[in-house]
Amino acid sequence: MPEIEIYQQKIMECEQEIGKGIIGQRDIIRQVMLVMLSGGNVLLEGMPGLGKTMLVRTIGQVFKLSFKRIQFTPDLMPSDVTGTNIMVKEEGNSSFRFERGPVFTNLVLADEINRATPKTQSALLEAMQEHTVTVGNESHYLEEPFMVLATQNPIEQEGTYPLPEAQLDRFMFKVLVKFPGKEELRGIVGLTEGQKPPQIRSLLKGEELLEARNLISQIPIADAVMNYILELVMATHEPHPHIREGASPRAAQALIRASRARAFMEGRLNVSFEDVQSVAYPVLRHRMILSFDAISEGITEDAVIRQIIDAREKSMYA
Repeated sequence: MPEIEIYQQKIMECEQEIGKGIIGQRDIIRQVMLVMLSGGNVLLEGMPGLGKTMLVRTIGQVFKLSFKRIQFTPDLMPSDVTGTNIMVKEEGNSSFRFERGPVFTNLVLADEINRATPKTQSALLEAMQEHTVTVGNESHYLEEPFMVLATQNPIEQEGTYPLPEAQLDRFMFKVLVKFPGKEELRGIVGLTEGQKPPQIRSLLKGEELLEARNLISQIPIADAVMNYILELVMATHEPHPHIREGASPRAAQALIRASRARAFMEGRLNVSFEDVQSVAYPVLRHRMILSFDAISEGITEDAVIRQIIDAREKSMYA
């Protein structure tokens, strides 16, 4: 069996194991897995109490990754995230030593990230993009694999700050966590009311995850599919009554990487148009700024993305 097929089987086993600890939310688990395999960061948006924290904790357990949780609050300072230089006195001689912050781990759960001020939110920018932290004149490398999984409550809630566009762009996916159905809610209540939680196994090491990423990056993309990806991103910059600002070049990069990861998880070694369409929503929904008309009419980012995909399909078969 080729190496990539072995890793496909291992990753599918990991996905099933994560599903044991999270009731419902199968689509959410799949999307987070795609980001992990692509080496990106993910923003989970949903009401409190929907299992976002448990999802991240379970992922860390299954992949044998170190995990730290940062509770974002209005009084959280950037140094509380990245760390700071502290003075150390030794026999009359003083020196500075860097004290690492909680960002130095494999999985960082930035819980309720939009409750912190923009200055503190921006403390994660360098870590998310370059996987380094610079304090003073010295840069410190983060552990690999490194990933930020941030949660945020819907912006309509009190006590929240909108994320800066520069930071939103560094999240590969924005995943919408919906309220569970009745049967799923019954299972959640059962877990919190005395039922024994399932035992979660550790199945994959961080080094193996990095190897899987390397194999996925080699999955070929046909010229027609690559052109389709570029056309979707360019379409967000064409005159459109519902778009004020289009997606950045990072959107094209994210579409390529995520489409490869989806093909991998679907058991294929080639990227299809369906792969691109599937990941277009979580990749683009936070990278576009809607027009005032769209907002006033209640039109969502997903509805606009659907319009763009439909328009491209019509032009392909015209």
